Amino acid sequence: MEGFWGLLLKVLSVWLILGIALIMLPAMFGVSLGITELYMKILVKTLEWATRKIQKRAQEQPGHPYSPSNEIIEKRDKLSLEEEMMELRRYSNRNRPLHEGDFDLSDVIYFSKKGFEAIVEDEVTTRFSSEELVLWNLLTRTNKNFQHISVRLTILWGLGVGIRYGVLLPLRITLGLIGISWLVIGTTLVGRLPNSSVKVWLSELVHLMCYRICARGLSATIHYHNKENKPKRGGICVANHTSPIDVVILANDGGYAMVGQVHGGLMGIIQRSMVKACPHVWFERSEMKDRHLVIRRLSDHIADKTKLPILIFPEGTCINNTSVMMFKKGSFEIGGVIYPVAIKYDPQFGDAFWNSSKYGMVSYLLQMMTSWAIVCNVWYLPPMIRQEDEDAVQFANRVKAAIAQQGGLVDLAWDGALKRAKVKDSMKEQQQKYYSKMLSGNESS
Repeated sequence: MEGFWGLLLKVLSVWLILGIALIMLPAMFGVSLGITELYMKILVKTLEWATRKIQKRAQEQPGHPYSPSNEIIEKRDKLSLEEEMMELRRYSNRNRPLHEGDFDLSDVIYFSKKGFEAIVEDEVTTRFSSEELVLWNLLTRTNKNFQHISVRLTILWGLGVGIRYGVLLPLRITLGLIGISWLVIGTTLVGRLPNSSVKVWLSELVHLMCYRICARGLSATIHYHNKENKPKRGGICVANHTSPIDVVILANDGGYAMVGQVHGGLMGIIQRSMVKACPHVWFERSEMKDRHLVIRRLSDHIADKTKLPILIFPEGTCINNTSVMMFKKGSFEIGGVIYPVAIKYDPQFGDAFWNSSKYGMVSYLLQMMTSWAIVCNVWYLPPMIRQEDEDAVQFANRVKAAIAQQGGLVDLAWDGALKRAKVKDSMKEQQQKYYSKMLSGNESS
């Protein structure tokens, strides 16, 4: 028995030494030994082979034709309410304009069609489920209907399970624990130093090292574009939100002041240690409800041009990497310069979306750590300032549209709060009022 424990101790020691020497230390200093790049090349070649195999088998089975579309309903190019109704009236051989004030029975078809689409596949709830892949990436959770295709593909899938759970998962847990421990210890020690430029420099260095270790722990491959537009001190960085690891992705390339609610437990320990070294903005639960207090504290932060830019996700919840939903206007009432950032993950290697209404944080992190890798693109957009004739909502929509366009995401006006709440009656009344105005020819009112 003693021999077993001695052997286990030696294995763990070698494992830890290799992890520190080959991954952790290079990550801390922003150096790559080429291990991740080699792993990604092998992974890409493997998934390409599996894709060709699946496509070939799908073509050989006439009963299961290959289709590149994942939508239940095949939607056409988006038309306005008036355009769709006029088209329906033409089909019914009645070309009477909408503005004559008469109701046409064919109008019912439009609202019925929209109602059925909302029940089967609406624009909102589909944004809170994992992004559908056209082809399987050898992860069981991305193809629950997978059936046996070939012996070689099945063996490859089994081998992948062994690698992901037997090698990658322990390695990533080890790196994650090291990164979090270093963050708590490092920020606590730096927090004891007197306020000075040295303390600020050390704080940023500690944060940067910890986030880099955590990023390596997820086999993260991040491509940053337009770095000349990186957020600067005294500004506000706003980004679309897909996952809690968005923070790691962005902070891996620079320092940010975080904004959020005070937590207990392990998260609370991390928050208290971080705020000692860097002026992050944490709110008590009761304070989060005081909108004026939140705006005042954030305004005081950006007024100090020596402080790190604030990082905010205005959607308020995670969206599934396909869309950008309504930005809360609070972040755009503060003033100052807004630095938009677009984040887009590559779902081929792993699904980064966190469906918080379905999975807890532990389950989500397990999914992340057993994915093949996290691959994403980050675009820094030119800074934007609120114009004189803009209100906060218009400014928020303008920033959101820029992020959606750059990231190749769908720009939606829906509130992300619909993830857990019902549609407000006022939203339903808007469509009724718009239809009434069209019939009366009084759309401008």
